[in-house]
Amino acid sequence: MSRQVLSVGQCVPDAAALERFLKATFDVRISQADTAAETLDLLRKNPYDLVLINRKLDADYTDGTDILRAIKTDEALKTTPVMIVSNYPEYQDAAVHLGAAYGFGKAELGRSDVIARLEPFIGIEKATPL
Repeated sequence: MSRQVLSVGQCVPDAAALERFLKATFDVRISQADTAAETLDLLRKNPYDLVLINRKLDADYTDGTDILRAIKTDEALKTTPVMIVSNYPEYQDAAVHLGAAYGFGKAELGRSDVIARLEPFIGIEKATPL
């Protein structure tokens, strides 16, 4: 059964790279949101196994941690797993402090440690064909 991932605030090339990585590695379905309002609306309508929020949203360059805060302070949404997409450890640490799981950056796509971080939320890595 496919796991549901909500990708938030990625630019088109990064969204495509993230989607290629996730679909090649896991059995997932990916939805996209561009803004905080759209993200919260989708989360209230659909269950997601993981939300991946860009540190700076492409649509309006607002801070992705604002969405993280909104999710983690909403009684109905606060248990939703969230990761911030950022190459910078200081932003990962700040996100963890706000209730996110330690995420990853776009430069890390495909790395075994990133796959291991994602597995608890979106399942076991797909078997590589021989």
